[in-house]
Amino acid sequence: MDGRDARRNDAGSRFRGGGSPYELTDESPVYVISVAAQLSGLHPQTLRQYDRLGLVSPDRTAGRGRRYSARDIEQLREVQRLSQVEGINLAGIKRIIELENQVAALQSRVAELQQAVEGAAVAMRQREAQVHASYRRDLVRYEDVQQSSALVVWRPRRRD
Repeated sequence: MDGRDARRNDAGSRFRGGGSPYELTDESPVYVISVAAQLSGLHPQTLRQYDRLGLVSPDRTAGRGRRYSARDIEQLREVQRLSQVEGINLAGIKRIIELENQVAALQSRVAELQQAVEGAAVAMRQREAQVHASYRRDLVRYEDVQQSSALVVWRPRRRD
């Protein structure tokens, strides 16, 4: 699974909030390779190489042309920074991207589970309130009577 697949799984689709497919987001594939190369400051051949290596995977048109999103451009710049400034090789950069995507997916899952736990806690408190409301109010609480040392004699009555 590449970074794009992880983002799709997190968001559910390329369009946030299930909105219109005509609504542009930072994941909308709008830039052709020449524009993406200019925006990222890289050569188009470098973008093709990054695509082959799985570092940045743009969407494809029906004719197999690459379409880059604003997020892809951002990622291209980050790959360039890690490579040029930090001196990390492309295999290391790919692993970093994979781990970042994994962390993002796990954070999303944790948020989902927290919401589920909060929902279950609310349901449990509601059920508890229902149970308490169903208690019979005519019952008297039993309290143990202290034992005394008095002796009581019992004699049955005679029946006449």
